[in-house]
Amino acid sequence: MKTTQLGKSDLQVTPICLGTMTFGEQVDEATAHRILSRSLERGVNFLDTAEMYAAPPRAETFNVTEQIIGRWLAAKPSARDKLVIATKVAGPSRGMPWIRGGSANLTEQDILEACDGSLRRLQTDVIDLYQIHWPVRHVPAFGMQYFDPQKDPQGLASIEEQLRALDKLVRAGKVRAVGLSNETPYGVHEFVRLAEQHGLARVATVQNPYCLINRSYENALDETCHRLGVSLLAYSPLGFGLLTGKYDTSGFTGPGAPEGARMQKFASTRGQRWGRAASLAAAKRYNQLARDNGLTPTQLALAFCYTKWQVASTIIGVTSVAQLDEDLDAWGSTLSPEVLVAIDQIRHEHWDPAI
Repeated sequence: MKTTQLGKSDLQVTPICLGTMTFGEQVDEATAHRILSRSLERGVNFLDTAEMYAAPPRAETFNVTEQIIGRWLAAKPSARDKLVIATKVAGPSRGMPWIRGGSANLTEQDILEACDGSLRRLQTDVIDLYQIHWPVRHVPAFGMQYFDPQKDPQGLASIEEQLRALDKLVRAGKVRAVGLSNETPYGVHEFVRLAEQHGLARVATVQNPYCLINRSYENALDETCHRLGVSLLAYSPLGFGLLTGKYDTSGFTGPGAPEGARMQKFASTRGQRWGRAASLAAAKRYNQLARDNGLTPTQLALAFCYTKWQVASTIIGVTSVAQLDEDLDAWGSTLSPEVLVAIDQIRHEHWDPAI
């Protein structure tokens, strides 16, 4: 795999990124270390994590994923120079009192202290890409479909304050480049505008959901990022597992539901965007389209992301080495013009149910 540049930074990454939020919840440490080693062996140089992980978030697993990665790096010191490591500072933690006391804010000091914590846990001197996991502002994300100005919080940290904190980390040599996640066109544009106006660190990336059942990135954010030189890191390319076909016959909890899968294991997950009946109905259509064209559902879903001009790198999350190999083997798969037309036809009927 050739590497691609992230935004206007000097980071060069593979077009596939290993996501790690399953480490410490669905994946034990020994298996996680095998996955990390295999990913590096297969040529993937990009690794994404977050202070909040493992997921779904719990007090018991807060920070655990970074710790698992840190211990792997300590045991394989030669690996660090081969990797681009990305992590994230959690946004407002309402409902999660184990993160900064459940604060509704994300201040400059919060960002600086969180970065120091991630550096310690990862056992590294520098984070290659440091991202804000979600905004302080009220935004349509995580299943919220509409912006509501009445719900927009007041008196919290501004974009400029957060950007200045990120800039301090870059100037201190603790971070090489900065990025955003779960952001909107306004948010991306404002971070870039303020960076250019004040000579601050310029965001290189935005990490947002992008898959067959959630193409909301294509509703204006793709133009924003293209024109501003910000790269998309696509997360949930398999739609939380819906686009693998494993729920097609059983649903999430019926007879034959895959044991240990996220939608079967974590009841809270089924109440979110991926657990909607409309999301599963649309996924079934795409999965059947794959089978009708000699592909597995996983191949179709990943090839869609792997080949889109909008995507700089696709984040794959796995629970086994075999699953990792399957996802990596899908690299190089192409979709015919007829299949691409059929994909758009299904989207026209179902739109973006997992938005």
